[in-house]
Amino acid sequence: MRDGYMRDDPMFIAWQRGHRDNPADRASWWRPWLTLVQEITARDVEVRRARIVSEPASDYVRFEYDITFSNIAAGEQVRWLPRHRATDLSLPGNDFWLLDGTTVVVNHFGGDGRFVDEELITEPATAKLCSSAFEAVWERAVPHEEYRPA
Repeated sequence: MRDGYMRDDPMFIAWQRGHRDNPADRASWWRPWLTLVQEITARDVEVRRARIVSEPASDYVRFEYDITFSNIAAGEQVRWLPRHRATDLSLPGNDFWLLDGTTVVVNHFGGDGRFVDEELITEPATAKLCSSAFEAVWERAVPHEEYRPA
């Protein structure tokens, strides 16, 4: 839900300097995360990612958009929701991953976008809140193939 993360990430810095991954050269951009997603989705498990972004998009969001082809290639489904279309949605205050509808992995970031830590929550009410919020965002968000950052 942030407009920037870990701005000292070497991939982001290379992107700022003009590097673009070549979709035809899979070996140059395939990463361990993508292998895991491919293995999971091969077992017919859905991996969905929703990004809530401000418009006009920050450089970091444009970077995320540019590299999302790799997530799609691995089997993730990705959607984008412009922040101005999320005003009437109740959302958790932090980024999270919801696993099997029961476990929430909350990612905590500092004001500068640096990863601070993660928190594992199995409390049913929190999982239900995060699941409801995600489904509301997913329903309203634009599939990656149709979204263009403003």
